[in-house]
Amino acid sequence: MNHISKLAPISNNVKLFNEWIILLLVTTLLFLASCTNNPDQMAAAPAPALPVITISQSSQETFVDYPASIQGATDLEIRPQIAGTIDRVLVNEGQLVNKGQLLFQISELPFRAQLNTAKAALQAAKAAVLNAQLEIDKLTPLVQAKVVSAYQLQTAKTAKEIALANVEQAKSNVNSAQINLNYTQIKAPISGYIGRLPKKQGSLVGPTDVESLTQLSDVHEVHVYFSLAETDFINFNAKYQGNSVADRIKHLPPVSLVLADQTIYPSTGKIDMIDGQFDKTTGAITLRASFANAQGLLRSGNTGKVRLGIEHNDILLVPQSATVEIQDKVFVFAVGKDNKISKQPIKVLGTSGTNYLVEDGLKSGDQIVSKGFESLKEGDLIQPEKAKTVTAYNASNK
Repeated sequence: MNHISKLAPISNNVKLFNEWIILLLVTTLLFLASCTNNPDQMAAAPAPALPVITISQSSQETFVDYPASIQGATDLEIRPQIAGTIDRVLVNEGQLVNKGQLLFQISELPFRAQLNTAKAALQAAKAAVLNAQLEIDKLTPLVQAKVVSAYQLQTAKTAKEIALANVEQAKSNVNSAQINLNYTQIKAPISGYIGRLPKKQGSLVGPTDVESLTQLSDVHEVHVYFSLAETDFINFNAKYQGNSVADRIKHLPPVSLVLADQTIYPSTGKIDMIDGQFDKTTGAITLRASFANAQGLLRSGNTGKVRLGIEHNDILLVPQSATVEIQDKVFVFAVGKDNKISKQPIKVLGTSGTNYLVEDGLKSGDQIVSKGFESLKEGDLIQPEKAKTVTAYNASNK
């Protein structure tokens, strides 16, 4: 019993010592935690270093493409003027022909017979004039001798006038027959390319046929037609002013033609016609640009796009890679004087290569973050890297 009572104080002392150690550890941990949560006691995280560019103004040309249809300077349907049978077809489809070249020969036999008949009738009419003159010559002295009445002489003179009129009518019939005979030879009214040839040798043709003999297209110069919507036309007139339509056309810059394979036609064209009114169905107005086509690369029926250049003076350029689009709005991360970030909306006028043309939201000299802005928030601090100026994109190389 005495031995156990002696050990009890020692056990109590150990227990008190352990409790004191635990209390000391808890107090130490609470102190360290309070030091960690104190912003004055912790080291601030360094601001990220990000590339920054300076926005500047420049003159810039942008392009707008409009779908277009191509026609030759002259596109004609070749049709017969008389009814008959084709004796010969003297051209091939797609052949280049010269003005006056013979294309088709229609059988001329019936028309030559008509001409011969008309010529014979003319000779008979001329003989009737001679006969009437003889009658007048016979009656004139008899009337003077009062052998016959003057009425007979007057009747003979009237007969001569009728004979003369018949001569003129016969001449007209000869000319008409000659014209019809000439129509048997169908010649090219202009130089150009022959289209399809649906009618062959032996085909019966006539002026009232629904289908033409062929089409002939003069494409030494081509006309390219395109349309502007009402809003585009208003902007067009505001950009290229003049006292009249003719005056405005004179001052329009050359235009380019983008072909169906997206290549640029080697020669530029000139807008030379603006339609007098809008199409009521489409609400658009038609313009025409003419292009030289000496090598015959373009044909009637081709399609393409007319590319109009628009000059922008003192416009701001912003790389598209330095922007972010949120809900149809475009933003940049502008850098303030204290290197704080603000997400700034911009108004985009158009594009030029890889750049946006900015109309509003920035001014010359403003700085924006060009890369690494994905995790930035409004008010964040950054360390701007060496700034550089955005240079103008040469749109003519597009």
